[in-house]
Amino acid sequence: MRETTGNLWELHEKGTIVCITTNGAVSRQGRAQMLRGCARQAAERFPDLASRLGALVAADGNHVHDLGGGVVSFPVEESPYDNPDPAIIRRSAMELVELADRCGWQEIILPQPGCGSGGLAWRDVRPLIEPILDDRFVVITYRETSL
Repeated sequence: MRETTGNLWELHEKGTIVCITTNGAVSRQGRAQMLRGCARQAAERFPDLASRLGALVAADGNHVHDLGGGVVSFPVEESPYDNPDPAIIRRSAMELVELADRCGWQEIILPQPGCGSGGLAWRDVRPLIEPILDDRFVVITYRETSL
């Protein structure tokens, strides 16, 4: 696992696979609840994303999903009203490795899961995922614009 500072969406525009931290809540309309952080940013950038993720969560559960267009969900909690769950974060890291292996991805950007809007400290989350994620995975600390 590598670490960097930058803007997730600038890297996505360059063709890098990006993960967005998500939850497992789906509205009655079948849309994933993407209320905060990079999930909200993704929903604003891609208006059909909440419906795509909602359908996947309803069919297969709160797991890592390839949402298409270089975007991957990375669950950190069951509901947007829950605190991030370290067990879900760890499971998501393992599922992400499996998906990257199947898809042949060579670089995947992941925001610090459960940190930021989630309120967890990176110093507590890092040891959970570092043994799982190899050098294909780059954990990014958000910066509005990169140099």
